[in-house]
Amino acid sequence: MNIPKTLCAMLVGFACVTRLPAQTDAQTQNQTQDQPPASATEQQTPRLLPGSARGLSQRSGSQSTESPKAATQPQELLLTVPKGTSLQVALEKEVRIQKVGQTLDALVIEPVYAFDRLVVPVGSRIRGQVTRIDAVSNGKRVLASLDGDFTPERKVEVQFTDITLADGTHMALHSSVTPGSGQVLKLVSTSEKETKASGVKKSAELKKTVGDAASQRTKEAKQIARDEWNSAVKQLKTPGRMHRLQRYAEAQLPVHRQYIAAGTMYFVELEEPLDFGKEPLTPQMAATLGGPLPNGCVVHARLNTSLSSATAHREQEVEAILTRPLFDGDHLLLPQGSRLKGTVRQVRAARRMKKNGQLRIAFQQIVLPDGIEQRVQAALVGVQAGKDGNVKLDSEGGAEATTSKSRYGAVALSIGLAAASLHHFGDHDGDATTPSGTTGGRAAGGIGGFKLVGAVMGVLVKSRAFGYTMGGYGAGMSIYRNFLARGHEVVFPKNTAMEIGIDTRAGANVPTPPDSKPAEASESTGQ
Repeated sequence: MNIPKTLCAMLVGFACVTRLPAQTDAQTQNQTQDQPPASATEQQTPRLLPGSARGLSQRSGSQSTESPKAATQPQELLLTVPKGTSLQVALEKEVRIQKVGQTLDALVIEPVYAFDRLVVPVGSRIRGQVTRIDAVSNGKRVLASLDGDFTPERKVEVQFTDITLADGTHMALHSSVTPGSGQVLKLVSTSEKETKASGVKKSAELKKTVGDAASQRTKEAKQIARDEWNSAVKQLKTPGRMHRLQRYAEAQLPVHRQYIAAGTMYFVELEEPLDFGKEPLTPQMAATLGGPLPNGCVVHARLNTSLSSATAHREQEVEAILTRPLFDGDHLLLPQGSRLKGTVRQVRAARRMKKNGQLRIAFQQIVLPDGIEQRVQAALVGVQAGKDGNVKLDSEGGAEATTSKSRYGAVALSIGLAAASLHHFGDHDGDATTPSGTTGGRAAGGIGGFKLVGAVMGVLVKSRAFGYTMGGYGAGMSIYRNFLARGHEVVFPKNTAMEIGIDTRAGANVPTPPDSKPAEASESTGQ
């Protein structure tokens, strides 16, 4: 009896020992399934999983480690306008500056995209207010008074607080206005005179080459951009020529009101993101990302940092971000948020004798949101610049400040007023009857020196020497400002809108001039 009992006990013990590891493995597996994997925390940051997997396999040549079930699950794409995105808005009508807190009405003049979807269309209304009106310093007030202006322009700060979309959706904004805003801008495109001149010499066969097709594609994209710009500006209540002349005449008075002109544009930078929901990102959509770009295509982008010909240096890194997606038919090639990386290729600061500044930048790389990179050769074909900046682009995308031709008329007028102050009808030197000269001559000299204030003083101060002095001062200052002073700088504030033409044929071999090469020498190479 003892032997069977012993055998039974041994069998029961052996069964318990063999089952314990299996239970332990099952418990461990259940715990692993209950807890999220280590990479789950990394996936909280929105990213393009299909594109990332494709990019990783392309770079490493290995297959994805994701399970077939995970690969077939649709990914969700958040339609979010992230923090730091800039909305370009323009005042709908003229605003007279009166007090802090007065409201401003503006329109969005450039569409805003989230990945590949239009979320803020052109014409969306945005409301703001004046938040601060700075006082004028004593030094500035004295200088303005000497120039006949007793109400010099004050710096005005604004803020935009809410936006209403075309479908009536109302959203609150937490934003700030980028420094350098508050100008009336215009769209400047590259000059096509050189292109047309060279095109005359080409044969019929040469016009059918890939390069000509790319040039035609770029030209069409530039025309579309101009049409879009003109359509957006037409929505603004910009004043006519007579109204502008009236405001100009009013500004010449010693005491005048201050206005912000209709069409004045601001870059409104988001301090908190705008959420427009989400949509599925299919593998088919992600598979097209980073595909071959059509040669001669044009993308819309904004500068991430400000640039000036006065402070920039050669080989300085430049980065811009795409504000609109790039499609090839129905295929998405570049989503909004893709980055362009480049460098300053040529720079020259403004100098005296009205020599203006020059700035040329080139982009060599495009980086998609999932990190995939592509080499290109790209340059400016269009840029938004202040109307008073007189910036022009050459055929190779170089920017140069220009001086308005109206300076010749201004100098001629000043010299004419100075001559009028010397000429006194019916009065001769040594004539005791009119030792103070004529009233018209003194007034002409006063206008040349101190505008309306000088004219009044010329009438009241009966001194021929006063007229001479004022006339000579006005002519001298006009000549100095228009021909002898330092020229204008090329200034691109942060968030400046740009149109960038892409050439993919030479993208892999972008020449980089040596550091020892002078800046002036690069002008002939177009770098």
